Amino acid sequence: MMTIMQNSKTRRSASSRKEATHERIVEVASRAIRRSGYAGTGVADIMKEAGLTHGGFYAHFASRDALLAEAADRAGADAVAASARIAASAPPGQGLQALIHAYLSPQHLAAIEAGCPVSALCSEMPRQAPQVRRAATQHIKAMIDLIARQSPDWGQPGVHEQAVTTLATLIGSLMLARAVDDPKLADSFLHNAKHTLDPAGN
Repeated sequence: MMTIMQNSKTRRSASSRKEATHERIVEVASRAIRRSGYAGTGVADIMKEAGLTHGGFYAHFASRDALLAEAADRAGADAVAASARIAASAPPGQGLQALIHAYLSPQHLAAIEAGCPVSALCSEMPRQAPQVRRAATQHIKAMIDLIARQSPDWGQPGVHEQAVTTLATLIGSLMLARAVDDPKLADSFLHNAKHTLDPAGN
């Protein structure tokens, strides 16, 4: 009986180590895809950054696309969770404004590796495998829902459509601000989007 219990404990420990390693790889990959893009993210580089050998990759993932799908899922979930925290910590009735200003902030502009994966990767998404696009789509829908629920018009007709437009404005403005090499123009994309989405804000 003691031998069975010891073997069971060993298996659980090995499983826990494998799960922790898997989580580390996905976390590294979620940052890497935002930093370098899907095309610029290689398995060997991810494994090296995670402190692992390239040969261990297939013990955790069936393919590179499987890893990218998990990385996209993790990055999207983290971004939605961060947005929800920002909205929840705002004064009552100001969650949407807080979310807009945080998304269009200079800090988010600079933090591509830790920020919204959609604004970092949108131009590459049409060429990704179905499971990668599915993961991204799931979190885009979650962001639309989060924005809609923060709207003062929540529950009224048209609020979902308004949330779609808000998210499109946020993502497009941030993408353009990151694309240009003129800081004043980049700032104008962010400033004008904030003014459009929150005219009464600062």
